[in-house]
Amino acid sequence: MPIYMDVHIVPGVKAKDVAEAHRKDLLHQEEHGCKCMTYWIDEQRENIFCLIDAPEKEAVEEMHRKAHGLIPNKIIEVNNSLVESFLGRIYDPEKTEITEDGLKVFSDSSFRVLLVTKTTDPALLQYQFGNEKAHALLNEHNRIIRNNIKLFDGREVEHERNGFIVSFTSASKAVSCALAVYREIENANEFGFKIGINCGEPVAKSNDMFGDTIQFADNLCNIADNKVAIASRIKELVSKDNFQNEKKYFFSLSPNDERLLELLFNKLEENWQNADFDITNYCHAVAMSSSQLYRKTISLTGLSPNILLKDFRLEKAKQLMKKQRYSIAQITYDTGFTSASYFTKCFKKKYGLLPMAYLDLLH
Repeated sequence: MPIYMDVHIVPGVKAKDVAEAHRKDLLHQEEHGCKCMTYWIDEQRENIFCLIDAPEKEAVEEMHRKAHGLIPNKIIEVNNSLVESFLGRIYDPEKTEITEDGLKVFSDSSFRVLLVTKTTDPALLQYQFGNEKAHALLNEHNRIIRNNIKLFDGREVEHERNGFIVSFTSASKAVSCALAVYREIENANEFGFKIGINCGEPVAKSNDMFGDTIQFADNLCNIADNKVAIASRIKELVSKDNFQNEKKYFFSLSPNDERLLELLFNKLEENWQNADFDITNYCHAVAMSSSQLYRKTISLTGLSPNILLKDFRLEKAKQLMKKQRYSIAQITYDTGFTSASYFTKCFKKKYGLLPMAYLDLLH
């Protein structure tokens, strides 16, 4: 059966109350075909995340409704191994308090700090440097990252992308790890190495686990210039730690600029497949005039709105190409480009090779 994670936002929630609600879930799980695996509770942030093996989302909702009436705010399907790599467990913690009436009480937050690294696409590195040098660069990058993950108590997360996602329970350790990696990796520009750090909960707006947290770390990476990109929440979390002398290594935005950056990329994410989505539509989507949009995108990303939209579609094209060998016509259509010749021209200009040559490298 599929595995689901749900989130409950409960003001004033206490660990003992959640333990009692979980016990009630266990009493009703079988009649709904569910198996309650574990949960995470954070009294400070007033949220609860449950992990449940169930036939469908509706069964999770019905079980909660029958047991205690706390209906989830959102439910997403997750992967067991992914949950464990992010959060460190998929069952209850081994060390828990047992009350006199046999209630298992624990308080274990699912809030995580994620360090995200990006590199140039390995296929493009191979094209640029040849197999031997490309492999050497990436192998050295992997060695440095993994050594520092171990040193600073991080957890490497499974994923399908270039670079790493590393989960930390401590913002200070995540930042220390990023600084150590940044100082150790030589020729970072040679293979497009970037680091971004953000924090968040496993279930938010996205239907992917920690999807919003990872996406915004990616966005910060895209605009940071040879520095460790950190979200404002990370900056706040480490403000009392001894990083004052390291400011020159960090890139960050104000909370207002972060919200604007998120808006700009969210609208691209929603519309990149629509060939009719142009700069006029982009202006309407973000409620700005063309001059405002131009100024803001240049200020935040260093790119004009036209180039930002085009580059976004090109990255999506590469993602599609990695999944299977699509025709150029199909990729053009799926990524919102107006013609195959224009798509080919843009791809060649940005990446230095034709789309068919890139497909040959992949497949």
